[in-house]
Amino acid sequence: ILVGRVSAAPEVRELPSEDELVTFRLIVARPPGRKDADSGHRTRVDVIDIACWSARTRRAALRLEPDTVVQVEGSLRRRFFRAGGGAASRYEVEAHSLKRITL
Repeated sequence: ILVGRVSAAPEVRELPSEDELVTFRLIVARPPGRKDADSGHRTRVDVIDIACWSARTRRAALRLEPDTVVQVEGSLRRRFFRAGGGAASRYEVEAHSLKRITL
């Protein structure tokens, strides 16, 4: 389960299999912890790729706008693909559910 802020409008991608995929990036603040010498007082964040495969999560994702705070429940996946003549991989969260959070 991740809670964070949507960085930009979700994107629809049509795959060669003709399946549709909706993706977006979630900005998640790291919990407060040991201060690094160079970090100062800035909040440290991670940017996580979210993939929505089911019709329900695709519809929910397409209603999200930049800066919306959302809770994502899902599974961490490692995806392999070809890029630039070689193999590459990327980690992403496959969303099982999305829920807007009001702060």
